[in-house]
Amino acid sequence: MATSSQSSVELGSHEVKDYICNACEDQNNVETSADFYCKQCERFYCGNCIDPHGKVFAKHTTFGRVEIDNWPVSKKVVDFLQTCDVHKDHKIDQFCNLHEQLCCPQCVSDQHSQCSKVTPINELTDMQPTDLQGLSVELETVLREIKSLQISQELSVQALLRTYKEHGAVMIEQMRGNLNFNIDDIDECGNSYVSTSGGHEQYLKEEMCRSVLFILNEFDNITVKELNEMRDEVISIKGSITSSIHKCTTLHNDLSQFHELVQKIGDNKELCLIASIKCKHIIQQALTLLGKSGEVFNVQRKYVQRKSVHNVRIPSDSVTCDISGICVLPDGQVLVADFDNKRVKLLSQQYQVVSHWDVNAYPRAICLITPNEVAVAVNDHNSKIHEVQFITVNQGKLVSGRKFQLQHECTCITHHLGDLFVTSGKELYKYTLSGKLICRLYQDRSANWTVIRCAVSPTGDRLYITGYWQHNKLLTLARDGTLLATFTDPALVGPRDLHVTPAGQVLVCGYWYTVLQVGWEGQSKLANLAIQKNPRSVCYSSKTSSIIVGQMDDNILVFRLLLTVGTTMLRMWETSMTQKESTSIDIELAKQQHHTPFDSQPEVNQNSISALNNICEASISAQLLSFSKTEYHILNSP
Repeated sequence: MATSSQSSVELGSHEVKDYICNACEDQNNVETSADFYCKQCERFYCGNCIDPHGKVFAKHTTFGRVEIDNWPVSKKVVDFLQTCDVHKDHKIDQFCNLHEQLCCPQCVSDQHSQCSKVTPINELTDMQPTDLQGLSVELETVLREIKSLQISQELSVQALLRTYKEHGAVMIEQMRGNLNFNIDDIDECGNSYVSTSGGHEQYLKEEMCRSVLFILNEFDNITVKELNEMRDEVISIKGSITSSIHKCTTLHNDLSQFHELVQKIGDNKELCLIASIKCKHIIQQALTLLGKSGEVFNVQRKYVQRKSVHNVRIPSDSVTCDISGICVLPDGQVLVADFDNKRVKLLSQQYQVVSHWDVNAYPRAICLITPNEVAVAVNDHNSKIHEVQFITVNQGKLVSGRKFQLQHECTCITHHLGDLFVTSGKELYKYTLSGKLICRLYQDRSANWTVIRCAVSPTGDRLYITGYWQHNKLLTLARDGTLLATFTDPALVGPRDLHVTPAGQVLVCGYWYTVLQVGWEGQSKLANLAIQKNPRSVCYSSKTSSIIVGQMDDNILVFRLLLTVGTTMLRMWETSMTQKESTSIDIELAKQQHHTPFDSQPEVNQNSISALNNICEASISAQLLSFSKTEYHILNSP
C-alpha cells in the first residue's frame, strides 16, 4: 500500500507533506515529490522512476497530477485529520453533540463522560451528510474576506503613523513661527532705538531671552505633552492592529491549507465529516474576526440571567441624571456621560461612582480610544461649543487631556483604529485623532436630526447611523459612506443610541422602552429586550457579558446574559489592548540651549540676534530629532 503525505503544508504545529515517490523512498530514503500514481501497484512515482516502471508494467494504469482526483487520500492527510488536537497519541472517533466537539477516547473520559449524547463518527456519516463542494466555496469566500481585512488593517497602520507624523510637524512648525515672530518683533524694537543706553540694551536682551524661554517652555509643557499622549495612543492602537493582523495571517494560512485538503479527501465519509467539522470551526473563528459570527447571545428575557439597578447620582449633581453615553474599559470599569449635569463619571466594576470630571458643555456621547483613554463629544448649540474632549483614567481618577474644536454640531462620536467618526445631526464626518477633518462620509438634509448617532463594526468595514423621530431607521454604510442596508421595525421608534458588540451585532435602544438586537449586516432583527423606562444609551460589556442601559434618571440598568453556545467565539474577538511602555520625548538638548544665563548672552546687536537665532534653531533641531526618535520607536514597537 502506498504511503504519502502533503507537501510543505503546515497546519498549526503539524506539517503535512505532498505525495512522495515510493521508489525513491525505498532506494535512497529520500523524499522526492511524486508526479504519477499507479492504480495496480498502489504506489507513487516521480518523473524519473515512472519510465522504468512503465517498461516493466506496460499494462498498468497510471495517473499524472492532472488526474489527481484519481489518486488516493494521502496517509499523512488521513493521520492529520484523525489525530486529536489535544491528545496527539489518540485518534478522533466520536462527536459530542452537546459541546459540538470532535473527541478521542481520552477526551470522552476526561471531559465528556457526563454528556448525554456522544456519538461514534461512523454512525454520523449517514445522518450528517457533508457538502465538500459547498464547503470549498465557503472557504474561498472567507479566504478573500480575511485577506481583504488584513490589507485594510495594514493600510490603517500606515495612515495612523502618517497622521501622527503630520501632527507633530505642524506643532513644531507652529513653534518655529512663534519664535521667528518674537525675534523679528524684538529686532524691530532694537532698530528703532539706534542710540540706546546700556540699560535699555540690557532690557532688550533680557526681554528677548524671556520671550524665547516662554515659547520653549510652553512647547515643553503643552505641545510635547500632547505629542506624548498621541504617541501613546498610536503605539497602543498599532499594537491592537498588529495583533489582529497576526490573527488574520494565521487564519488565512489555516483556511488555505484546509481548502487544499478538502480537494484530496475523496469519498471517504468519515474523513469528509471530520474535515467538515474542523473546517467549520476555523471558518467560525474567521467570521468572528470579520465581525460576522452570528447570534452569540440573545437579549430576549428568557436569556437574561439577572437584572440589577445601580444609582449613579452623586451629592454635587444639581439635577436628575441623564445618561447619554456609556463606555466600558477593558478592565471592566465603566464611564458614563451625564448630559444634564455636564460631567463624565467613572464607575467601578461594581458600578459605584469613584470619580468624575466636569466638562464645559453637554456631553453627548463617549467612546474608547485606548485601554485608559476615552473621547467625549461635547456640544452646546446656544453657546456654540462643539468639541472633542479626551479624558484619561489614571489610578481610579479622571484626568482631562487635550481637546479640539469642531466647526459643526457634535452629537455622537465613535473610534476605530485611529479614525474618529463624528455626527452633526445631518452629516457623518471622519476625523483623525489630532482633529484633522478627512471627509464627509454621509449626509441627509431632508429634515433635522437625521444623523444623530453612529457606531462602527469591529473590523471597520461597516458604519451604522440612526436619526430621531422622522427617521425611525437603522442605516448601514460601507466605510466610504455608501448605503448598504436600511432596517426598520415597529419597535424601533425614536432611536436614542446604538452600540456594536465585539462579535459585530448591533444594539439599538428606542424611545419606546426597548433595546433591539440586529445582525451585523444591518437587516435582520435577532431579538428584542423590553425596558421598563425610556432607555437613553446602551453598551455591551464583554468583561461581564452584560448589557448596560442608561436612562433619563439617576439609575443605570445592567442585564447579565446567559450566553448560548458560541460564547468562546465572542471571547476570541476581545483584543488585548495592553498599553506598551515607551520612552518619552527627549528634549534635553533644547533645555540646555534655552536655559543659558542672561549674563552670558551676547550684546543686543545684529550679532546677538544671529546668536539667538542659532539658539532657536538648535532648540527646533532638538525637537525634530526627538520627534524622529519617537517615530522610529513607534514604527519598531511590537
